[in-house]
Amino acid sequence: MQIYNTLTRTKQEFVPLNAPHVGMYVCGPTVYGDAHLGHARPAITFDLLFRYLTHLGYKVRYVRNITDVGHLEHDADEGEDKIAKKARLEQLEPMEVVQYYLNRYHHDMEALNVLPPSIEPHASGHIIEQIEFIKKIFDAGYAYESEGSVYFDVEKYAKDFHYGKLSGRNIEELYAETRDLDGQQEKHHSYDFALWKKATPEHIMHWPSPWSEGFPGWHLECSTMGTKYLGEQFDIHGGGMDLMFPHHEAEIAQSCAALGHDSVRYWMHNNMITIAGKKMGKSYGNFITLEQFFTGTHPLLSKPFSPMTIRFFILMAHYRSTVDFSSEALEAAEKGLARLQETYSRLAKLQPSAVSTVDVKGLRERCEEAMADDLNSPIVISHLFDSARAINTIFDGNGTISETDLKELQGVWKLFVEDILGLRMTTNNTSNTNETAYKGAVDMLLDMRLEAKKEKDWTKSDMIRNKLTQLGFNIKDTKDGYEWSL
Repeated sequence: MQIYNTLTRTKQEFVPLNAPHVGMYVCGPTVYGDAHLGHARPAITFDLLFRYLTHLGYKVRYVRNITDVGHLEHDADEGEDKIAKKARLEQLEPMEVVQYYLNRYHHDMEALNVLPPSIEPHASGHIIEQIEFIKKIFDAGYAYESEGSVYFDVEKYAKDFHYGKLSGRNIEELYAETRDLDGQQEKHHSYDFALWKKATPEHIMHWPSPWSEGFPGWHLECSTMGTKYLGEQFDIHGGGMDLMFPHHEAEIAQSCAALGHDSVRYWMHNNMITIAGKKMGKSYGNFITLEQFFTGTHPLLSKPFSPMTIRFFILMAHYRSTVDFSSEALEAAEKGLARLQETYSRLAKLQPSAVSTVDVKGLRERCEEAMADDLNSPIVISHLFDSARAINTIFDGNGTISETDLKELQGVWKLFVEDILGLRMTTNNTSNTNETAYKGAVDMLLDMRLEAKKEKDWTKSDMIRNKLTQLGFNIKDTKDGYEWSL
């Protein structure tokens, strides 16, 4: 299996540090607001990796953190903590804010069929460990205290280590970008980042430390929790490309300073989702939450879109490519998913014959090859659609398939469609509890339509079809009766 290592900017053969065990750390959400499409992409990307590594036989310890303290308004050095701010404005305990949005995040992830991680540590639950990590950086000589706050000395670190090796930035560029801020703060240099911030009197979230009553900087939590649960060196660290600088660059610096070596062997970053070429953001007026996608309650959406449509839309593009969102693109993904679901349903109904007259061999190998090539999910999907033509040929009575070939084909589709791509292949979006009654009601209406057609009552037949179509059903007449999907 080859994966693209952001650190080396090349595809590399993935060789775990301690096979068959794999340690994987992914930057999770900051829980001060509802999840949006930008949260869905890394969640689905690394869920795909988690599923595929598990399929290959690895025992994966998947750690996805929860940032519930230390994510500040500007650059993690200035401003008010976002969760503390929301708690103050809404007169809530900070952990009430965290729990409310974390519950909603988990609900959205479950809807997207994102598997839960092995461990989901909170930053607020690891304050002692973060303080101890800062002490190690102090002992190594790369931290300094100023007015009760602690900062990382980037310039001193850069003399001993390669600062900027992940993002490609260097000290000169940082100085050019931040020179207007020199002298305005308590730091030696404006590009030094906070390891610990002294809390102001009105600050809600704070803890005692050797330096002050305060709270940790944003970057520190991932270095601390990654090494706590995965060791001083682990296999994979993932996240969105927007985290490469400063967050992940700061992580590398902190870990090297405290431990004397890199912690992460393979860095992986998914690319961004844009809307009409612009980055998604509240300031642009194009910020769409996952709940709004599921309910259709946003002016940029033509209709509601199911969680599986969102997942399929994201998997249709390679994780390292930019994806430009539009309602039209989602409608196209919805149609593609419906075709996949219809073919999956037809595959389950095929009956074996003595021999195969349609070539269905080699699908497993082609899909494995695509997945092993840096998780190339769009190529896997294209291979599945290629095989759909053979399945439909057999279903329509224009070919046959042997029992051996049928079992192999059904097994490959289940493996890649459901187990690896994580797509739920139900033909409607109802819960299991209501599915039988729901399906029965639709079947009853379509049976009534068949009776009307037999009696040549075209008015009644067309009325039933048109009403169901208006409600979002796809109706297809077949030689045996009908097929439908939502």
